[in-house]
Amino acid sequence: MIPARYATVLFGFILSGLMSLMVSGIVTYRTVDTMTGFVGQWLGAWLPNWMVAFPTVLIVAPLARRLVMTLVRKE
Repeated sequence: MIPARYATVLFGFILSGLMSLMVSGIVTYRTVDTMTGFVGQWLGAWLPNWMVAFPTVLIVAPLARRLVMTLVRKE
């Protein structure tokens, strides 16, 4: 098990991985003419995107949280 202090980083890792996997899959599907080699092209597009998405999520998530808190009415 991973210590709880790493929960934020693990969350960002999983979220960025899944989101970049889905987005790159959709983009690859729309740009590839045939299904031949689709998985290889998809994974080839996904891994570099994940390398950008993961640090981006770690940087942007706190900003997004603050923005949400300013837009949400306190009860």
